[in-house]
Amino acid sequence: MSELVVLDRPAAGEPDGVLVVLHGRGADEHDLFPLLDALDPERRLAGFAPRGPLSLPPGGAHWYALHQVGAPDPETFRSTFALVSDWLDEVAPDAGRLWLAGFSQGAVMSYALGLGAERPRPAGILAFSGFIPRVPGFELGLESRAGLPVSIAHGSVDPMIGVEFGREARDLLTAAGLDVRYREDPAPHMITAEGLAQARAVLEEDRR
Repeated sequence: MSELVVLDRPAAGEPDGVLVVLHGRGADEHDLFPLLDALDPERRLAGFAPRGPLSLPPGGAHWYALHQVGAPDPETFRSTFALVSDWLDEVAPDAGRLWLAGFSQGAVMSYALGLGAERPRPAGILAFSGFIPRVPGFELGLESRAGLPVSIAHGSVDPMIGVEFGREARDLLTAAGLDVRYREDPAPHMITAEGLAQARAVLEEDRR
């Protein structure tokens, strides 16, 4: 597995923190790069868009091998989790100022990197059309995440990652005391304008 390829978008001045956007399966670092400005139009945060480290069928970059929705391939998931964890520790040594945002597989990794028991607590998570991963040996650290801002947006007619996964994440995190904002839109597997607006509001409200 190679080192991460990353696009960066500098903050307008001294950064208040770090925003990382993680693309979906089969895309690359360019796909969600515009999301940095959409979420942080004043460029208060240093922005980064890494590329998934795996090249798998049917093409593009991936964060893990997919055999079953909801349960990433353990070997590739663990390898990517370790690689991205090390990179995050370098670009965001103050994890409390780190925002993780992602779509599809990128949302799965955002959940993992933001909620994993062995990871530090971030500033917040912005998840689009994903799920909280179930992987043998991977544990969540929700007891230390009470009050953590989380935006979850999911399409109610998503044919790739069913909306039940978004609802499951909402219910689990809400029950654990995280500050969850959730919405469904009548949309397929995509980031909607309404979901994006919610995520931006969650980020902005927490940083006032």
